[in-house]
Amino acid sequence: MITVREVKTRRERREFLNFPLDLYAGNSYFVPPFYADERKMFKPGFVYSDCCEWICLNAYKDGKIAGRIQGIIQKAANEKNGERRARFGHFDAIDDPKVSEALFKAVEKWALDKGMDTLCGPLGFSDLEREGLLVEGFDQPQTFEEQYNAEYYQHHIEQLGFVKEVDWTESRLYAPEPSEDEEDLDKLTQFIFRRYKLHFGESKNTKDFIDRYKDGIFELIDKSYDGLYGTVPFTDRMKKLMIDNFRLVISPKYTAVILDENERMVCFGFAIPSLASALVGTRGRYTPRVIARLLRCIRHPKVIDLCLIGVDPEYLNRGISAAFASAIMHMLRDTDVEYAETNLNLEDNYAILNLWRRFNAVQAKRRRAYVKRLK
Repeated sequence: MITVREVKTRRERREFLNFPLDLYAGNSYFVPPFYADERKMFKPGFVYSDCCEWICLNAYKDGKIAGRIQGIIQKAANEKNGERRARFGHFDAIDDPKVSEALFKAVEKWALDKGMDTLCGPLGFSDLEREGLLVEGFDQPQTFEEQYNAEYYQHHIEQLGFVKEVDWTESRLYAPEPSEDEEDLDKLTQFIFRRYKLHFGESKNTKDFIDRYKDGIFELIDKSYDGLYGTVPFTDRMKKLMIDNFRLVISPKYTAVILDENERMVCFGFAIPSLASALVGTRGRYTPRVIARLLRCIRHPKVIDLCLIGVDPEYLNRGISAAFASAIMHMLRDTDVEYAETNLNLEDNYAILNLWRRFNAVQAKRRRAYVKRLK
C-alpha cells in the first residue's frame, strides 16, 4: 500500500531530508548537499519565503518511506513570465513506478488547487539551487552544485506524461597543449582591450573582491541571465545568501572581471574549488573529518567548478569571450588544477558552448527539465 503525506512533523522533516542520503548510501557518484542548508527551508524567515509558496511530500510503501517530492510556486518567475507554473524538485524515489506516480499525482493536485496550469522541473526556488534531472553521465563524478539521480528516474517521469523542455550539458575543460594558438589568444585579448578600452579588474583578497565587485556582478547577472530558462529576479535576501555561500570558497585566483575605462563591469566569471570529493560518502554534516577535507579542497584544489559567467549584452559580439577564455586557461596553467567543470550550460547557448571549443573539452553529463500541462 502506498500513501503520500504532506511533511508537517519533525519526524517527517527528518525523513524528507534523510531519504536520498539513505537511498544513495555507498554510491560513489552521489554528492550530498550540506544538511544544514537543506534544513533551512523548514525554518521561519527562509530566504525564499517572500517570493515562493511550497509543499514537501513523503511517500510511504507498506509504512516505510519510499520517496519524496517538493512542489514550488515561484511567484516572481510567474509574474515575470506571465505564467501559472508550479515547479517540482527534491524528487527521489525507490525503483517503483507506482511510488513516483503517487508522488506526482499529489504535487499535481496541489498545483491545480493553487490555480496553476503547468508543472515543470526538476527546478529549485531559484537557479542558485540544484536543478535538472541527470539523463547522461551516471558513471561520472558529480559536482557539489548539482544533484545525482538513478537512471530509472527518467523512465518514471516520462511514463507520467512529462516531456523534455530544455537540456543542459556539463563539460570537463582541460588546458590545451601550449601552442601558437594560445599566444594568438593572448594577442587577441590585448587587441580587444585596446580597441574597447578594457582591462582586467584586480583585488587583493576575497573580501576586497566581494566589496569591489558584488554590485557589478549582480547587475550583470540581471542583464545577462534575464532570458535564460528558469532564472528569477534577484532579491536582496538572495544576494546576501549568495555572498554568504561563496565568501569562504571564492578566491581572486579563480576569478576574472573585465572593466571598461569607467570601471564599469562588462564581463565576469568565477570558479570555486570543487567540494565534491570532500563530501562523497558523507551525509553532508559538518563533522571534524568533513571540515578537514573541505579545507584541504579549498586550499589545494585539483578541480575547480565554474559557477557563474556574465557578459554585458552590449559586448557579446565584440570578442570578449577570447579574453575570458584566456583567463580560464591561465587559471588552469598557472595552478595545480587538473581541470575545470562547467556545470550547467543550456544546450542551445551556443555562445558559451563555442567558448569551450578553445579547450580540450569532454562532455561528461546531460541534465533535463521536463514540463507537463495540468488538467
